[in-house]
Amino acid sequence: MIPRATPALDQRTIDTLRFLAVDMVERAKSGHPGLPLGAAPMAYALWDRYLRHDPADPAWWDRDRFVLSAGHGSALLYALLHLYGYDLPLAELQRFRQWGSRTPGHPERGVTPGVEATTGPLGQGFGMGVGLALAERFLGAKYNRPGLPIFDHYTYALVSDGDLMEGVSAEAASLAGHLRLGKLVYLYDDNHVSLEGPTETTFTEDVAGRFTAYNWQVLRVADGNDLPAIDRAIGEARAEATRPSLIIVRTHIGYGSPKQDSFQAHGEPLGPEATLATKRELGWPTEPAFLVPDDVRAHGREALARGAAAHAEWSERWERFRRADPGRGAEVMQLMAGTLPHSWDRSLPTFPPKDPVATRDASAAAMQAIAATLPGFVGGSGDLNPSTKTRLTYFPDVGAGPEEGRNVHFGVREHAMGAIANGLALHGGIRPFTATFLIFSDYQRPAIRLAALMGLPTVFVFTHDSIALGEDGPTHEPVEQLASMRLIPGLTVIRPADANEAVAAWRLALSRPGPVALAFTRQKLPVLDPDQYPTAEGPSRGAYILADAEPSPPEVVLIATGSEVHLALAARDKLAAGGHRARVVSFPSWEVFAEQAPKYQTAVLPPSIPRLAIEAGATAPWWRWVGTTGDVLGLDRFGASAPGPVVLEQLGFTVDAVVARAQRLIRSGTSER
Repeated sequence: MIPRATPALDQRTIDTLRFLAVDMVERAKSGHPGLPLGAAPMAYALWDRYLRHDPADPAWWDRDRFVLSAGHGSALLYALLHLYGYDLPLAELQRFRQWGSRTPGHPERGVTPGVEATTGPLGQGFGMGVGLALAERFLGAKYNRPGLPIFDHYTYALVSDGDLMEGVSAEAASLAGHLRLGKLVYLYDDNHVSLEGPTETTFTEDVAGRFTAYNWQVLRVADGNDLPAIDRAIGEARAEATRPSLIIVRTHIGYGSPKQDSFQAHGEPLGPEATLATKRELGWPTEPAFLVPDDVRAHGREALARGAAAHAEWSERWERFRRADPGRGAEVMQLMAGTLPHSWDRSLPTFPPKDPVATRDASAAAMQAIAATLPGFVGGSGDLNPSTKTRLTYFPDVGAGPEEGRNVHFGVREHAMGAIANGLALHGGIRPFTATFLIFSDYQRPAIRLAALMGLPTVFVFTHDSIALGEDGPTHEPVEQLASMRLIPGLTVIRPADANEAVAAWRLALSRPGPVALAFTRQKLPVLDPDQYPTAEGPSRGAYILADAEPSPPEVVLIATGSEVHLALAARDKLAAGGHRARVVSFPSWEVFAEQAPKYQTAVLPPSIPRLAIEAGATAPWWRWVGTTGDVLGLDRFGASAPGPVVLEQLGFTVDAVVARAQRLIRSGTSER
């Protein structure tokens, strides 16, 4: 048990946190002072009395995790990090929300030491916290030995009314309760006010009843300033081993200010007059700004010694673990470093040019090989394993007990699935994947965007990747999804053309530093002869010459992805029969190709030769690659319900259509020359 400060020192520390946050917002002339004023006591109780962390080493594996899901309250988090000894000097608090500062408007992982997750889009932090807790349980079940627990920590979050209104939090809470994540504790800042006004305008549900139904332990603290009551509730939550806990703390937004309990305290500075009034109301010196009393600073910095002692005790345990089991010790180190084992891809399959294979089936075979080699390869689908083919066949399921499992059954919870997978990645030691239909990538988009923003190695698997899906119709046929994901900075999108490209896509995905979206077919595709076509190595460059003109140089370059590559190859043959020379470029990943040297890019796509892009999706982004003299055969309308081949033919994806467009480009290029 961490020694308690005197009640007077407790109060001074809480008020220090409050007014550091208020002064940050005032100095920046923007921000959210309301949450810090109301929630500072619960944050202090957690950080001062329970949170097990080492400010000198924010990356310590066995630290407790704290997620500020209510990311708009970032000023409170920065005040905590500064006070408790993280490498965040007061000067950075004074540069809150300024260019190049380490105190951005919402918490950003990798920018501020001690920030576990990038938050701000409400509900996402709630979901990521579930993933963090699930990762701790998985790694503990897999590696902890009797008397030598290596992974044994809690996950905490501070959540808001807005978080609980978001659908993603409902999905994540439902799954967390089902999985009985007992080491997950959320503090709910129940202040009854959102940005527009009182929550009673829109949010009158029985939150406690809802979370009880989700199989959470629900605790209440009637007064957000009652430190002993908050203390007891956190202790009770930690003692509950079989259910996650929600502690509902009744607070007052903008506590102590003239704007208390008003939406005006939410997202704008108090203003000079109200700031002075608030300091006077709570007995705080009006000058200087950014005041940290000496005794408060000394008390906060006690966390450095506590953290060092806890870390040292764990390190001694870790060394005993490594001595007792060097092999597993090395495996844990590699997992937590996020590196791949030597020759990890040696068992990946190769497909002969025999029977057609859907790329989702080739992906499934690759995933089984990967799972056998990477012990941290964990994930699942949104209730679609029979369709996405993503169940790891030889490994157990994740259940409600402490046993190790590799297959997470997310249920029909795509929003939460993405956020939870990001939490798995944030923890370290896990290479997570999710799976659903490409059309439902829209449900995961906030999580995909945050994965890219944080540079997380989350793999988002999507099947049923085009209008070739057919009979299910336009509600299930993706058109704009590939283009939409290609617009996300830092996300690698890969759409392979055949079974061997699908395997190469997985090799590439696990070698990339950030998130990857993989798009696979439901329908079977011919397998290109790997002895004739470089389908195993080519995808590593993003785009490559699959079949060149004979003789070279070509008169036109046919660029295609996925199933449309086969259309391009057939068109090349028909053009050749008519005396025209065409090159086919398989283009599985724009992002990887864009990284290649200009010399390679121009060798694949010579600037002087007209280009025709072929993809059964939105055309607009393709003009980047075909230029003003090129053409795009794509789709700028929704699909239709009919057998897949009929849909493709009716919407213009035929060999004759490709040939006709290519011939027009050739004629145009000839006339220009």
